[in-house]
Amino acid sequence: MVRSSSLGYPRIGADREWKKALEAFWAGKLEESEFELQLQEIRLNHLRKQKEKGIDLIPVNDFSYYDHILDTAAMFGIIPERFAFEGGAVPLSVYYGVARGTKDATASEMTKWFNTNYHYIVPELTGASPVITENKPLTAYREAKEKLGIEGKPVIVGPLTFLKLSKGYSKSETDAWLSRLTQLYVQILQELAEEGVQWVQIDEPILVTKLSDADIERLKNIYATFASAVPNLNIMLQTYFESVDRYADIISLPVKGIGLDFVHGLGANIQNIKTFGFPADKVLGAGVIDGRGIWKASIREKLELVEELTKHVATENLVIQSSSSLLHVPVTTERETKLTSELKNALAYAEEKLDELVLITKAIASGKAGVLEEIEQCDRAIQALQQSDERNRSDIQQSVAALSVQQPERSRPFAQRHVAQQAKWQLPLFPTTTIGSFPQSAEVRKARQLWRKGEWNNEQYAAFIREQIDVWIKLQEEIELDVLVHGEFERTDMVEFFGEKLAGFAFTQNGWVQSYGSRCVKPPVIFGDVAFTGEMTVEETKYAQSRTSRPVKGMLTGPITIMNWSFVRDDIPREHIAYQLAYALRQEVEALESAGIGMIQVDEPAVREGLPLKEEEQAGYLAWAVKAFRIATCTVQDTTQIHTHMCYCEFHDMIDSIEAMDADVISIETSRSHGELIHSFELNTYKLGIGLGVYDIHSPRVPSVEEMTAMIERALRVLDPKLFWINPDCGLKTRGLEETVASLRNMVDATKIARDKHAALV
Repeated sequence: MVRSSSLGYPRIGADREWKKALEAFWAGKLEESEFELQLQEIRLNHLRKQKEKGIDLIPVNDFSYYDHILDTAAMFGIIPERFAFEGGAVPLSVYYGVARGTKDATASEMTKWFNTNYHYIVPELTGASPVITENKPLTAYREAKEKLGIEGKPVIVGPLTFLKLSKGYSKSETDAWLSRLTQLYVQILQELAEEGVQWVQIDEPILVTKLSDADIERLKNIYATFASAVPNLNIMLQTYFESVDRYADIISLPVKGIGLDFVHGLGANIQNIKTFGFPADKVLGAGVIDGRGIWKASIREKLELVEELTKHVATENLVIQSSSSLLHVPVTTERETKLTSELKNALAYAEEKLDELVLITKAIASGKAGVLEEIEQCDRAIQALQQSDERNRSDIQQSVAALSVQQPERSRPFAQRHVAQQAKWQLPLFPTTTIGSFPQSAEVRKARQLWRKGEWNNEQYAAFIREQIDVWIKLQEEIELDVLVHGEFERTDMVEFFGEKLAGFAFTQNGWVQSYGSRCVKPPVIFGDVAFTGEMTVEETKYAQSRTSRPVKGMLTGPITIMNWSFVRDDIPREHIAYQLAYALRQEVEALESAGIGMIQVDEPAVREGLPLKEEEQAGYLAWAVKAFRIATCTVQDTTQIHTHMCYCEFHDMIDSIEAMDADVISIETSRSHGELIHSFELNTYKLGIGLGVYDIHSPRVPSVEEMTAMIERALRVLDPKLFWINPDCGLKTRGLEETVASLRNMVDATKIARDKHAALV
């Protein structure tokens, strides 16, 4: 009989209670025992909700204290040597030390989880001797069964994916490492089988990327080993985010079920099933409900899709599930009381997606007639939004269509612009700057809250923001930074701030999702055509510039980042949305320039995460992403210096595209990856201005002058010193005043050392 399943549930809770518990524990406001109890109750509540909704296969071990990849590393005792881990169960002090850093040890690298805005902690295998410290899936299974009577489906990140996402080993060591890991997985699976576990979900999202013949052989060896060791355990080999790369090989693996994404990998996955069929002895996990988007599914269309699948798969071998974990969507639309009914009725968060899964399962099991009313209600909700005025602005559609056929370019090439800009700005060797934001203290957050509640009027709030700008302009001058910023005290979030000032956006009350650790974001919803409605940043930037003789950068978020960090409409191509955003931002760039702002930073930290997982689609995406950036920035004068910023991604495979954006200066993260990005520039010449971040802002520690000097010197071995800038990795919004000032002072001191050493270059 057809069943329903979820691949994972949001950790944070409807009120972000998970986030609040973590931060209280880190702040010393919760004892560890109380912290553990709070997290257990949150975890059990999530399981109860799925049980109440009627989900048949409920995931366990998808809950995390920080990140599921870090959990897997900790389960195997893979802890970097610098944390002095001595074996046994990994204490929370060590676990969180790896994630966040300690006074004496830098945090492990953090990077994006495939093409999402979720960040995972990169395991470090150097010097590791993996052992099982705790069978976490077994612990989670027992808890669900004992506390709630739930026969849970343990979730584990698969060995091939885990190894591919790790660092600290050479290619020649791949098979040896897989052999070691596979034996540990066998022990975990055997203990689960002995406990009576029926289904285990092994996540191998790496299978949607390009695999070599050697990788396929490794995969066959891994799962043959599992099948031999636990022949009666039902393994669901789960993929998501795209279609699988080697379908014919994967369906031949000795597992009981295979989970495929029929949302983001719909075309290729269903074509493969039509071409190669699907094994009659296997269960198909049909990921038909979008685990990453917030839009209501067309139940009518999903039933048609499932009916197509049943031509190749017996109904009793079908599991109706989400396309990926629901980690990537908010918890429930129930509390969204301020959205228009037209928009709210077209949304589905995690809880609503569970309802959709159950509804489709019911329709397949008992027939459409029993759910006809729900199908028609769904059709009406989707159609109402599609026919709305916000989605049918001909003025924007025509303007953007005209822009999209042009090739946007600056009036002169970078080499000539650089000469003109240097003549205007007279910057020293190795100019120093920051990425944009400064600490948002409790006072800043309280002021914003008072203003949003209407307890402060616009004039009071504007005066407060000017006071903050004054403080930080003075501090930046005292620290001796060369290019200043206004601090972004008026902004909650780098995407939300702009969305609130553009047409086509909506904002939720509780649309929170996890980005990394306890960091939760509330992405705007792009539901209509995007349009510029008036100046967004000019007032604060112009005021900051009036308070200093040093240049102040205007600070904008770029079109691709706004798009990738929003929940976007799914009725038109993402390329069209990007051009609409670029056209709106171009008007803001021109307004800043007209107001006398001669340096403008258009941040694009999320370009890399939008890169398609399929190699054959990447060039097309990068072409229109670069084009969108250039649409936004190409109309300024030669002497106006365009900056951009990128962070916390693998950039080595898109250096050419970064250069093609034609920004005069790019600042880019490198310290969290311990300088490894610099290797990309050892292999590729970069001819534009660049600042490689010299310290990690996500750690509370203050880096030493010596650390930053070493980072600077390594970068100068491969980059043109005359084009080199010095800056932190990212914005400083989440840091405290004292650590920020201390770190920036050390950064300037390191810069002075570098200037003295390389003075002959001037």
